[in-house]
Amino acid sequence: MSTRVSSRRWRLPALAALTALLIAGAALFTSSSSGHVGFPAGPKPTIVLVHGAWSDASSWDGEIAALEADGYTVDAPADPLRSLSGDAAYIASYLKTISGPIVLVGHSYGGAVITNAATGNPNVRALVYIDAFAPDQGESVLSLAAKNPGSELPAAITTVPYTDGTTSGIDVYIKPADFRAAFAADVPSWEAAVMAATQRPITYAALTEPSGIPAWKTIPSWYLVGLQDEAIPPATQELMAARMHAHTIAIDSSHASLVSHPRAVTDLILDAARAAG
Repeated sequence: MSTRVSSRRWRLPALAALTALLIAGAALFTSSSSGHVGFPAGPKPTIVLVHGAWSDASSWDGEIAALEADGYTVDAPADPLRSLSGDAAYIASYLKTISGPIVLVGHSYGGAVITNAATGNPNVRALVYIDAFAPDQGESVLSLAAKNPGSELPAAITTVPYTDGTTSGIDVYIKPADFRAAFAADVPSWEAAVMAATQRPITYAALTEPSGIPAWKTIPSWYLVGLQDEAIPPATQELMAARMHAHTIAIDSSHASLVSHPRAVTDLILDAARAAG
C-alpha cells in the first residue's frame, strides 16, 4: 500500500509538468490573427503597394512604416502612369521577382493596374483596393468615373501635351488650386499643397484604355470605400466592391485616405495579409 501511495505522489508533479508543457505548446501553435489553436502560419506575404494618378509611392509612407513594424516585407514600386496595359505589364514583371505569397494593393488608378497585373499570377493571394478603380473586362477608368455624378475631377483637371522624343500624347494633371478639394479634402492644407506640387500626371490614353481580364474574378479582394471621396463617387466604389464580392469597409475619408487615414488602410491590408498567409 505504501509503495502505491508513493507512486501516486510522484505521479502528480509529473502530470502537472506535462499539463504545463502542453499548454505552452498550444500557445506556440496559436494563430495570432484568429486566436484559434492550429499549426504555425506560413511565411508572411510580401505586400506590394501600387499608387495611382496624381501621386507617387510616398503616399504610402504611413502604411509602409506600420506594416514593416509588424514584420512584413513591403515594396512600393513606381507606377509609370503611361498606359493601362503597359503599367500593368510593368507591375506584373515586378511581381515575378518576388517569391512566396503576395498581397497586392492599389489606390485609385492603381486599382485598375493591379486588376490586370495580378491576372494569371498564382502567388498573388489577395487584392486590396483603396478608393480604387476595379474595372471589369472592357471597361476603362474614364467610363467607370462617369457612372455616377459627384466627382470634382472633371472641373479640376488640366491637360498638357508632351513628347519624349519618340512618342507624344496628353498628360492630365489636377490644377494645384483645386487639388485639395478634389483629391485630399481631409489632408492638412500644407500637406495637400506639397502633394499638388509633386503630383505625377497620367496620360489621357491610360484613362481611356479598356481593361483586360480582371484578377478579382479569381483572387479574394478587399475594398475600402471613402465616403467623402470627391474623385470617385462612393456609389461607384460600392458598386465595384459589391460585384467583386469584396470584404468591404467604409470610412469618412477623402480620395486620399491612404494619407489621411493610414491606420484604417493598414488594418484592412493586414486583414487581407492574414487571410493570405
